[in-house]
Amino acid sequence: MLALLGFITIALLLIVIMTKKLSPTVALIVIPTITATIGGFGKDLGKFMTDGIKNISTVGTMFIFAILFFGILTDAGTFDPIINKILKVVGKDPIKIVMGSAILAMLVHLDGSGAVTFLVTIPAMIPLYDKLGMRRTTLACIAALSAGTMNMLPWGGPTLRAATALEMPVTQLFNPLVPAFIGGVIFILLVAYWLGKKEKKRLGNIVLEDINVERNIAEDKLALARPKMFPINLMLIIVSIGVLISGKLPPHIIFMIAFSISIVVNYPNVKAQRDRVDAHAKAALMMASILFAAGGFIGIVKGSGMITEMSNVVVKAIPNSLGKQIPLITGIFSMPASLLFDPDSFYFGVMPVLSSAAKGFGIDAVNVARASILGQMTTGFPVSPLTGSTFLLMGLTGVDLGEHQKKTIPLAFLTTIVMLIIAIITGAIVM
Repeated sequence: MLALLGFITIALLLIVIMTKKLSPTVALIVIPTITATIGGFGKDLGKFMTDGIKNISTVGTMFIFAILFFGILTDAGTFDPIINKILKVVGKDPIKIVMGSAILAMLVHLDGSGAVTFLVTIPAMIPLYDKLGMRRTTLACIAALSAGTMNMLPWGGPTLRAATALEMPVTQLFNPLVPAFIGGVIFILLVAYWLGKKEKKRLGNIVLEDINVERNIAEDKLALARPKMFPINLMLIIVSIGVLISGKLPPHIIFMIAFSISIVVNYPNVKAQRDRVDAHAKAALMMASILFAAGGFIGIVKGSGMITEMSNVVVKAIPNSLGKQIPLITGIFSMPASLLFDPDSFYFGVMPVLSSAAKGFGIDAVNVARASILGQMTTGFPVSPLTGSTFLLMGLTGVDLGEHQKKTIPLAFLTTIVMLIIAIITGAIVM
């Protein structure tokens, strides 16, 4: 009963968000509240949601101050020279622009953090997309695909969890997957080329030729610009990201400090500071509300035990006749599983049981683990409503979650399948 309630909760959430029947914030709060109440957890809702919100509170705090930080730097015109430089490198060709976005996201994601990847990639590229009239959904899609594929690196969360669950060295788990990983990266670049080609066809060469590379900035924006502060602002960005990647300070603390420095340096007047905060408060508050709603949702499905019961049902659903195909089945469903299970529940709940079942059929447990990291919270994490990074990406791009999922989920699934095929061919996954 509890498992069914969990599947109904997830299904309803995805349906109402993707069909735009409810806003993500409302859906994340109302649907799990109703289903949990039906399941008899009404008296525990407060505790479940509070625990979930506590767990995501630092992400929400980080996002609020990150929005303010990058907003202040945008007002000061910090990104204008950078955007002009990118324009000169990639020109006006949407193909180069989308491929450049993919490469940038991949490089930034070397630190393994989806939040950092999106916080760096999106603000840097979105003005270029807007300038040329390219769709923001394309940027959200390629950034998600790039970050998702890179998330299976040895220091990425899913791979570390899988290695920990099976008590094996992470290199033993990941190294045989290197050809599949490289294949996935190449495939993403091909997807970027394809998406860029579609954008170029939609815009038309005539439109592109008419676009002036020089940026026309409105007078009110010019009044806010602080060109003389460019070196200081650029250094502030580099230091902030450097500390972020180094892990010396928590992300939310970094952006709180960075925001404070940026607003004081660029706008010393207190009234000007209030005006700048007010200008970006709407975007920050809107996204923060979604993040905290997501925290409440995760708290309910985990605290009520819905996720645990769903895990048991998934395992029991595999018939004995398909026992030797468990790695293949795991690989195929690993990406969609990101929509149902958070990484901890999957890698410490579902995957060990699947691995044990595979061993009973003479299949080494590591094959299930490798199949899992090809999609579960790797290619699947930037489309899952169970991760804060997904909503961070939506907030930064201004793209609707439903539109993002419709465009990105099929490509993310296809990426996993490509890597799965390569892994089987190279012997990284044996059945």
